[in-house]
Amino acid sequence: MVSSEAYIGCMTITDPDRLQAMEQAFAARDRSQDGRFVVAVTTTGIYCRPSCPARRPRPENTRYFSANRDAEAAGFRPCKRCRPDEAARDEAAVHEALAAIRAADAPLALDALSALTGYSPAHFQRVFKRLTGLSPAAYGRALREERAREALRGNEHVTGALYEAGFEAPSRFYDAMKGRLGMAPSAWSKGGEGVRIEWAVVPTTLGAMLVAATDRGVCRLSFDEGREALAAIFPRAELVEGGAEFSDLLARVIAAVEAPGSGADIPLDVKGTAFQEAVWRELRRIPAGETRSYSEIAAAAGKPKAVRAAGSANGANNVAVLIPCHRVLRSDGSIGGYAYGTAIKQELLRRERG
Repeated sequence: MVSSEAYIGCMTITDPDRLQAMEQAFAARDRSQDGRFVVAVTTTGIYCRPSCPARRPRPENTRYFSANRDAEAAGFRPCKRCRPDEAARDEAAVHEALAAIRAADAPLALDALSALTGYSPAHFQRVFKRLTGLSPAAYGRALREERAREALRGNEHVTGALYEAGFEAPSRFYDAMKGRLGMAPSAWSKGGEGVRIEWAVVPTTLGAMLVAATDRGVCRLSFDEGREALAAIFPRAELVEGGAEFSDLLARVIAAVEAPGSGADIPLDVKGTAFQEAVWRELRRIPAGETRSYSEIAAAAGKPKAVRAAGSANGANNVAVLIPCHRVLRSDGSIGGYAYGTAIKQELLRRERG
């Protein structure tokens, strides 16, 4: 048994939101959380992975730690059944693979990555996805797409930018980006050049609302903004006041704003880095009437330590309400900031809670 004195000065978890998420993951034996924290049992003196198959201890007999070393510093030893000490090896292997993927000029095969790390291909695929939220192939694609976006922003020559980003041919990039980038790569690098965007400013119970959409979906939803703000984002796009066809989409958007939580089927045309898009996907998965903390969003997006980056991704959201960044609160439960004012954020949350 470990005495209570062993906890003095140790890295136990105190953030209530994070602690609650860990407790839920441990109760559900969530394998996706293995390697992200460990659970120590005071009555046995051992610490376990969240997915440990052993019988669950009483809540008052558990302690949660961010890392193995913290649990061991508190006097706990690794469980022989779930072997949490192997999680450190898994994490090191994934970091080695990430470095190799980033340094490679071309996609790396799973066999090559598993050989590099000493794992079998199937086991390494599971370990990599558990720790990053993506398969090695999906991570490589996301990395190349992100590099392509960055290269396109500062390169007048699209073909050169795509080769620079690691694509073997322009056609590979276009295939990869179907249904994701929305605008053509050349338009992306030139402020929407060649793209037609319909827009309108309409009154709502939350104030004047700007809605803009390409032929793929809504690309901007904001409050107290007009054409000037849209032109600043897409300075070379063809901005056209919405006509009859646009009115149908506009009506759906207005309904979704007046009754937040609806409108999940409204198409969107949003762009960001791989991590930003992962954050936006997680925001859309938050049920209406519920909230999350920035740390929970970072963890759900596959980067539990990137809390600040999750906050930045939340703030970079171009489509308010439909991508519900208003459902994210501070860890202490306070309202936090909102691009269009906390009064609108509070009202959206009030409506969703009924």
